[in-house]
Amino acid sequence: MLTKNEIKYIRLLQDKKHRDTENRFVVEGTKWLQDLWQWQPGLLETLYTTESWISAHGSGIDKQKIRIIADFELEKISALSHPAPVIAVVCKPEKEKLPFSQHQWNIVLDGIQDPGNLGSIIRIADWFGLPAIWCSPDCADAFNPKVVQATMGSLCRVLVQYIKLETWLTGTNLPVYMSGMEGKSLFDIHEKSGILVIGSEGKGVRKEIASKATHHITIPRLGHAESLNAAVAAGIMVAKLTAPREGSKGH
Repeated sequence: MLTKNEIKYIRLLQDKKHRDTENRFVVEGTKWLQDLWQWQPGLLETLYTTESWISAHGSGIDKQKIRIIADFELEKISALSHPAPVIAVVCKPEKEKLPFSQHQWNIVLDGIQDPGNLGSIIRIADWFGLPAIWCSPDCADAFNPKVVQATMGSLCRVLVQYIKLETWLTGTNLPVYMSGMEGKSLFDIHEKSGILVIGSEGKGVRKEIASKATHHITIPRLGHAESLNAAVAAGIMVAKLTAPREGSKGH
């Protein structure tokens, strides 16, 4: 049975200050835990679940890291309105910051504060084989429970880096494509590598970041919608920019 201190500790990890202090975060759900165990098993600290879940899904997981608890205890430590059958405390990955790739597209996010948008963009990067994204410091925390859930396990494979965008964009020799409501059509861009900067759907890319652009691009609007969700726009743009060129081999 969980102690009061254990319950308090796990619930406090829903707060960024405590996640940063403890260098831990919480994961919920079977798919997430299976991805974690496949891709970064060393990050798993403690897994909390029921006997029935272990019988169905626990093959190969280190038994020393498993705590068998009751359903009502899962409810006490879950951040979800309907608790998942498995919850884990996970160590944050310790990785050095990656530089921008010279050989593929790099996603840079400016002020993406909605957790669902950030989580979806992480999944988009994972889908298209991009190993990292670069975020301004005011973007949502990648280890926020809502972001973690929205990534559906992609956070195991995509490194999320928080950087001073002005410095990094000034120091690169790659073309910098700023997304927005105006600019050259996305469908006229044919480069194989570069930096794609996406801002929040409410404010767009900040002026001081937009000033670093070498190109301004937009998704042509054919209808009457006022704007696109930032994650939807990111998906459209990354799909176009990373699409195999004619005569090249696909994935």
